[in-house]
This record gives sequence, C-alpha cells and structure tokens, in this order.
Amino acid sequence: MAIRAPIPPASQQDLHDLGFGSVVSRESQQRLVNRDGSFNVQRKGLSFWSSFTFYHALLTTPWWKFFLAAASWYFLANAAFALAYLACGPDALSSDVTGMESHTFWRAFFFSVQTLSTIGYGHVFPLGLAANAVVTFESLVGLLGFAIITGFLFARFSRPTAKILFSRHAVIAPYGGFSAFEFRAANARSNELIEVSVQVLFSRFEDVDGISIRQYYPLPLERPGVVFLPLTWTVVHPINESSPLHGQTPASLKSSRAEFLVLLKGFDETFSAMVETRTSYVPDEVLWNTRFASAFMSDAADRFADSGHRRKKVAVDMRLFDKVEKVASMPLP
Repeated sequence: MAIRAPIPPASQQDLHDLGFGSVVSRESQQRLVNRDGSFNVQRKGLSFWSSFTFYHALLTTPWWKFFLAAASWYFLANAAFALAYLACGPDALSSDVTGMESHTFWRAFFFSVQTLSTIGYGHVFPLGLAANAVVTFESLVGLLGFAIITGFLFARFSRPTAKILFSRHAVIAPYGGFSAFEFRAANARSNELIEVSVQVLFSRFEDVDGISIRQYYPLPLERPGVVFLPLTWTVVHPINESSPLHGQTPASLKSSRAEFLVLLKGFDETFSAMVETRTSYVPDEVLWNTRFASAFMSDAADRFADSGHRRKKVAVDMRLFDKVEKVASMPLP
C-alpha cells in the first residue's frame, strides 16, 4: 500500500492571500479591490446561461435596470398576447368603441393590457373558443407575473445591505510619537450599526527567489472594533518597528504596487442581520504628512442646548468627513 507524502502546512502568507490564490499573487499587477468594493476578477470559460442566475441578477441589478426589465416584460407580454389575439382571426375581438376597427393591433394590445392587469373596462371583449382560451392563459400569466415582480420588489427592499462611507483618502499621520496609517468610516444611513469590526490587510509585491510575488500582511489596529457607530470612526494602524509599513515611503509603496484592503462588518439592528462592505486604497490615494480635520460641530451642540432643549447633542458635519490638514513635521514611519 502506497504511503502518501504529508501535505506541507500552509504558510502565513497562504493564510492571508484573501482567496485570490498564488497565480493572481504572481501574475496580477492590477488593483484587487476597487473603491466601491467590487473585485477586479473575471471568470471566463462558462456559457452565459451556466453562470447566470435570474433571481440573483434581479436582486443585485441597479434599480433603473430592474424597472427597465419589469417595463420591458410588461410591454413585450402585451405585444405577444396582442399577436396571439390577431392569430385567432379577425372576429376574435369585438369592440363597441368607434374608431378602433381600423387599428386591429392596438385594439388587441390595449385589450391585452386590460386583461393582464385585470382592469377589464369591457369595451373590447373576446369572441370564440380560441380568443377566450388566450384570455384564460393571459390571466394566469398576469397573476403569476405581478406576484413575482411584487416578490422581487419586497426582496430588494428587505435585503440587508450596508452603506458605509469611507474617506476619499487614507493618511499617514502623527500618532503618539510615531506615525500611523489612518482612514475614516461612517454609516451613511440613519439606522444604527452595532458590534462593528474592521480588518485591514497590506498587500505589496516582493521579490521571492527572483520572482515578483504579491505578499499579504494583516495590519494590527489600535481598535479593531467598536460597539456602536453613531458618528465617524477613524481606523488607526500604528506604524511601529514591527509594522509592515515601517520604513516605507511614498516611492516604495508605489514601486511595490501596494494596496490596503479593507473589510468592515457590523450588525444592522433594523434588519437584525450582519452586513459587510469593503474598499481599498492604493498609494495614489494615501496622503503623507497629513491628518484628518475635526468633523465635530461643538457650536451646533451649543446652539442646540441654548434653544431650550435639556440635552445636548453631538453634531458631525459630513462635509468635513474628507477634510485633511497638512502637518508641519512628523516622525518617519
């Protein structure tokens, strides 16, 4: 009986490759994650219908495409049934409305609209077995079609999603005698997120045995999670001697094609479900010798307190969410 060789344990780099695999780590020179959280990955070799899922497509497509698809189905279905009525013969539909005799297609089309949507004005009515059979089938299609569209509308509205704002730039700012990699996050909706956590991985290309390979390093954070996120949250990675960013410069980050990958998760108390979002920063989106300006509006809180309300409220000006300030001098990373 042959004895199998033991499988070598996964290295730390293999454990932090995010699932992109070693081939992507060696060959892909582009950004892995876009600012909107989408991946720069494309699967080829599968036919359209083997990879297409109708339910998933209608849930994830933009709203304008969803309504366009629904309207297209509505008009195409009515046009198809209008042709079916015309195929039943010239006397399949009768009308007591003058002026429609010469517009047989539009008479059939508008009769289909009334039948499909169960309006039934009664000015056009079917004659004969064939026309009534088409009416019966169309009524069933209308009931099922509107039920399916209503279900998709409800599913789209009820699907838990996160709308997290990430600062336009990350910064290298002074932090406790050192420097730190920082970016801001805030909940763009009026609902509350609790038990929010964030992970940041630093990716760059390094020469390993003469081969340029993308390496991944998890960045320890000053605070990897917060219990509540009612305001803004500045995520901070202190750059000390043990940090993968220690000794890095803007030129070195750019030459190594570095990327900061961010994954944020939280519990949405409105939907009672976990939601997540992601983004990334590349060297051109990292500002050095810069810090975030304060976004808190203390004067607004004072005015609110002076207006007769007993409790003060903390105000945040989201117009200052991306505002940064230059730092005259700061320690090197």
